[in-house]
Amino acid sequence: MRKRSNPATAGRWRQGSEYMLPSRVGRARPRPLGIGVSAVVVMGLAAVALAGFVLMASLFDPKPGPVVGVSGTSTDSASSTQDGRHRDVLAANPLYLSGELGSVTCPAPETDPHDPASMENFLHEVTDCLDEAWGGHLTEAGLEFEPPNRVYWYTSGQSPCGTYPLEGTSAFYCHANKGLYLGVEDIVTNSASSDRTAAYAFLLGHEYSHHVQGEAGILTQHPDTQNGAGSSRRDEWSRRSELQANCLSGVFLGAVESSFPIEEAQREEILRDAELRADRDDEHTHGNDANSRMWTEHGMDRRDPAACNTWEAEEELVD
Repeated sequence: MRKRSNPATAGRWRQGSEYMLPSRVGRARPRPLGIGVSAVVVMGLAAVALAGFVLMASLFDPKPGPVVGVSGTSTDSASSTQDGRHRDVLAANPLYLSGELGSVTCPAPETDPHDPASMENFLHEVTDCLDEAWGGHLTEAGLEFEPPNRVYWYTSGQSPCGTYPLEGTSAFYCHANKGLYLGVEDIVTNSASSDRTAAYAFLLGHEYSHHVQGEAGILTQHPDTQNGAGSSRRDEWSRRSELQANCLSGVFLGAVESSFPIEEAQREEILRDAELRADRDDEHTHGNDANSRMWTEHGMDRRDPAACNTWEAEEELVD
């Protein structure tokens, strides 16, 4: 299934939930995108420059509800109510209450990473499976679910979160239009042209997990600078969100293992890939190597979103 959506006014640029390329942006190809990009009018938020990265627009709901307090110190009754709602959405979300993710039959499509058409077909087939797995789970949890818009690019384009490809970015999720964006060739380069499809399924599952977070209301709880959140607060929020996405991707891979078998070599490839996506240099937004690996493995073994509640985890587990 290829979901198309109507173009609208693009919002202010912010980028973030991305997988990074080691060296190149990806060359343009004289072929159009297979999927149309949807856009919505996004509530204008002040852009915040951060050292080493740019905070993603996908973390902001285009139609946010009441502003959530982030300091946790106010004695005002309205602020206390908002803080309580904030904690409930993050730490006691219905996403965690429906048990293990149901087993889904999802045979691993045959794929040639060096053939873009084959790679795009792989991405669509696995996304179909993700739609089935998470759509059923969220519905059972009493949450509304709408599949994400798929934009699997070959050349540059525009999203509500900005232009793509951005230097160093091979995939990202844009919450403003529920857009799942992946560079068909760039993700291959980003994975050193690996022929182990499980690594690509993990990458796709990670970005899809940000959509799951969005449908569950988690992304709307981002600590906005308009509420006085400092960079350390935002960085911690980002780490908990990214590590949860690793874990939820692992949950999906565990749920499909009967038809998408992951042998020990593929499992190690996935865990090594998770480590490569950890923080580098001065960044502190995705978690360290050990925690990136640990949360991914935890999801694969437990297969239960409740095991991915990073919002209540001790600080050293989300460092």
